[in-house]
Amino acid sequence: MTKITETKNPQSNNLDNMSISKIIELMNIEDKRIPVIIGKNLHVIEKVINNVINSFESNGRLFYIGCGTSGRLGVLDASECPPTFKTDPFLVQGVIAGGYGALSKSIEGAEDSFDDGKKIILDKKIKQSDVVIGISASGSAKFVLGALSKSFELGAYTSLITFNNFNEDDYYINDIISYNLGPEIISGSTRMKAGTATKMILNMISTTSMIKSNKVYKNYMVDLKVSNEKLKDRAINIISDITKLDIIKSSSLLKLAKNDVKVALVMNHTDLSYNSACELLKKNKGKLRNILE
Repeated sequence: MTKITETKNPQSNNLDNMSISKIIELMNIEDKRIPVIIGKNLHVIEKVINNVINSFESNGRLFYIGCGTSGRLGVLDASECPPTFKTDPFLVQGVIAGGYGALSKSIEGAEDSFDDGKKIILDKKIKQSDVVIGISASGSAKFVLGALSKSFELGAYTSLITFNNFNEDDYYINDIISYNLGPEIISGSTRMKAGTATKMILNMISTTSMIKSNKVYKNYMVDLKVSNEKLKDRAINIISDITKLDIIKSSSLLKLAKNDVKVALVMNHTDLSYNSACELLKKNKGKLRNILE
């Protein structure tokens, strides 16, 4: 069976002879189709997210496994969770075939070993409460399939993100997120539409899981990690916006709360000490709405 991602796009048959304006116009037209296609079938993504939330509640972890562009996008999404949601770096992890050296340099053949995929799962000590999401635009990366096979064997929930027709009878994948995006404008270059779609899907999975894990209040990033000046300013502005305190008082409150926005908001609302505010948050599983409203 011919892979969708390897077929020719008739709209780009004369690509090398097109003007720059026509090339980028065509790229834009193709890219605009992506959210529409994804939006027609969100129920599997929702199912995967529910499993991730359940995993977090059971002290489980989320793993993205991929090769090349797919692996890099998984590592990117995972690496953004600690600063955005103040998560432990081990909670969401990205694994790329060939190791972290493959992030900046292509390591040929790294995706071709089923056994290497199985081995990385053993190295990560995958357990039943974990979720393992494979990312393979073609659906055929042996490293990814080996990782999913071993994860399923160990009792973890497994899912695959792919943009080709895939055999849904494969026993070791619980749920398949599959979309037909049509061929790329450069045949087989899945860093393009498939890469864009992958980033969108990973955003949905990680962000929604964090929102439902009480990492967000209203639409405020209240669990951010204050690790630089930009994030410190954001934290102060969040406190000011919610409490209606001025910037100077909000800054002082953040300092008293040891740079924890949630604790600062609870301290302001309840007049509790730092330690008591932390305890109240813990009692409410970090859900600010239970305390502030």
